[in-house]
Amino acid sequence: MTWHIRFQKSSPESASPYRLVDEKNREVDWANDFLDGQRMRGLSPCSLRAYAFDLLNLVRWFATTSTQLSQLNQAKLRDYVRFQLDHPQKPAAQTVNHRLSVLFSLYRFYHGCDIPSQSDNPRQTRASHFGYGRTHRVLRGLRVQIPRRVVIPLSAEEVARFWRSFRTFRDLSIVALMLFNGLRSRETLSLQLQDFHFAQGEILVRGKGNRERLLPVAQETIQVLQNFLQWERPPTDSPYVFVSLKGRQRGKPMTPAGLRSLFRHHRRKTTVMKANPHRFRHTFGADMIRAGVSVPALMRLMGHSHIHTTMLYVQLSPQDVWREFHRAVLKLNRPTLPEGL
Repeated sequence: MTWHIRFQKSSPESASPYRLVDEKNREVDWANDFLDGQRMRGLSPCSLRAYAFDLLNLVRWFATTSTQLSQLNQAKLRDYVRFQLDHPQKPAAQTVNHRLSVLFSLYRFYHGCDIPSQSDNPRQTRASHFGYGRTHRVLRGLRVQIPRRVVIPLSAEEVARFWRSFRTFRDLSIVALMLFNGLRSRETLSLQLQDFHFAQGEILVRGKGNRERLLPVAQETIQVLQNFLQWERPPTDSPYVFVSLKGRQRGKPMTPAGLRSLFRHHRRKTTVMKANPHRFRHTFGADMIRAGVSVPALMRLMGHSHIHTTMLYVQLSPQDVWREFHRAVLKLNRPTLPEGL
């Protein structure tokens, strides 16, 4: 049997639009009841989609190993991690860890306690009826180590070259909000006309978990946005700022796929192959730190819940380290070499 994810455009507020179905398009009730619970918790459509695909991977493992949710314990969880890591298309460590977290939430949702360390020793927790609660030590012990990477920001020359390749105020506005305000791609696409307060130089951004933050906007970015709204944006009833400019989708909200296509085209055109929304966000964080913005202030600007997340964006590149080293050496009061050497 095979399974897939079906998206329902029109669904009740209490139901997830993403549904796990089998090859005959029949719903997998235990999975979809859990997704509905997460919808009632207030998870965003983006998070619900990720949960749905995590459950899709889980149901395939259940079928392959003839495992049931009630049979899970620490040994079974190790088998599930091994099942993923041994797959020809090995997922990233972050994906494996997220799937484990979703599995723990699913178990809590149906059993009201954490997955036991041993099959006969369940550990009760203050779990919610929706499946969330404290992270059990079993889960912490099974997490796959995430490789530590240093993401190098774009250079000023790369930014300028990519920027010059755009020919519409809409596209320049999108890039400006990501590069000069650190907006995520979905935050940018979800902006609505009512979110702009040009007179005050502010925009209201809805981030992860529907958390709102009010951000200052530079006058140059405001000018580009106003030019787009005044001269380019087609007549439409859509409340969203960024819409398609031509074709059959003219006037309809720009989609994540459309945004990816836009960046793909300009990467090929400029040969700045590292240019993508996340890299722009990282470049924004690095630029703010170089300009003297404090880490707590940057945390607010970027919409992070935990300061350690902000620190991941402000790691200095090797070039920055070298520059700081040589600047410090010039200030040091070091003894001179003995004469004759």
